[in-house]
Amino acid sequence: MNKKYIKQAFSHDGVQLGKGAMELIEYELKLQVSRMARKCKDGNVKRLTPELFWVAMGRFNNDQN
Repeated sequence: MNKKYIKQAFSHDGVQLGKGAMELIEYELKLQVSRMARKCKDGNVKRLTPELFWVAMGRFNNDQN
């Protein structure tokens, strides 16, 4: 995901990004990725695959089918 995509997504929905908003969005994305990595570590996942993505999202109690 890059800045161009983020800007287009907001523009598509008619929302302007104010000063500093892009930096906050990027910071939030970094936090989310860090949380996902920590959840994989806590769930003993050594390699994240599409089949194990639920671990990264923290959905330990949901049906996976």
